[in-house]
Amino acid sequence: MTVSVSNLAPSQQDQYIARLACLGIVLSVVEAYFPSPLPGVKPGLANLVTLLALEKLGWRAAVAVNLIRVIASALWLGSLFTPGFFLALSGACGSLLLLGIAQYLPKPWFGLISLSLFSAAGHLAAQCLLAWLWLLPSQGLLYFLPFLALSAWCTAIINGWLCQRFLDPHHAPTS
Repeated sequence: MTVSVSNLAPSQQDQYIARLACLGIVLSVVEAYFPSPLPGVKPGLANLVTLLALEKLGWRAAVAVNLIRVIASALWLGSLFTPGFFLALSGACGSLLLLGIAQYLPKPWFGLISLSLFSAAGHLAAQCLLAWLWLLPSQGLLYFLPFLALSAWCTAIINGWLCQRFLDPHHAPTS
């Protein structure tokens, strides 16, 4: 009997996706321990890796990085299949949906800060929709929306700016 062995060697892109996903997982786990002024308000630092993947490798890589990050960090934190996990997953999907659409916008007019704002808007819209349909089916959620939107947009601007600075060779950290 002959046994066939096949070696699967990961490409450089696969390795880069894995590194970004690992960085995103670490940032998600660290962020989970930040105190929050309102439930769900976080700096969204893990979204930096999604923007990096989008900018360097394209939308499909951003999808892979984001979904790996959400699932793996939920496993790590013990929150898989909890409401928090589904809120994170819906936010990631909403963000990726708008990023998928935004990738066709003219680059000179829409940079990383704009993409980060689109991502935050999709994330917030999907999470609020899921929360309203499943967890809090009342208009009470609308009272929190301005605070959540302001927080999301402020952190999105900062994250987009940080991503821009990281990708700019004149401002990137040296090793």
